[in-house]
Amino acid sequence: MDALLVLFAICGVIWSLMDFRSIRIHGTSVVAMLAVFCALVLPLLKFSAAIHDTGRWILRSRVYKAQVMAQPAPANGGLKHVEWDGWGFAGMDTTVYLVFDPTDSLASAAKSRAPGKFPGLPCEVDRVQRRESHWYTVKFYTETAWNYCPPSLRPLSSAHAIESNNPATLSK
Repeated sequence: MDALLVLFAICGVIWSLMDFRSIRIHGTSVVAMLAVFCALVLPLLKFSAAIHDTGRWILRSRVYKAQVMAQPAPANGGLKHVEWDGWGFAGMDTTVYLVFDPTDSLASAAKSRAPGKFPGLPCEVDRVQRRESHWYTVKFYTETAWNYCPPSLRPLSSAHAIESNNPATLSK
């Protein structure tokens, strides 16, 4: 959204600097310049999230990996994780976690790019993406988190998961 505002501002400045009397002479070069500008900016707008995630992984993966590896092993067979990204407003939050999977059991989930319930995750998730061997980002549905899954997204076979995801027990 911010990039779109910048694009409009730049186009507005160019438009205001144009001398309309000489538009017949310079109009072609202005149109060509705007076409090149749009050809460069629009792909950046489309792929900005992927560029952002890849850049963060390249620059900060060591920090995130150290945070994950410093955690004790989960008692319930879950996977070590830290919050990777999140967004939302007015209680409608979406969270993405960086997950360490020592057995790469999430590899098939990442390849399929389909939502589902996968081993080691507490509830159904929207997407799993592979960062590198044993490291994944897992996007949870809006209003779900590692420690809270709505009843419809809980694994049916885990009584512990149902009890740990009960909002009444979370507030205690």
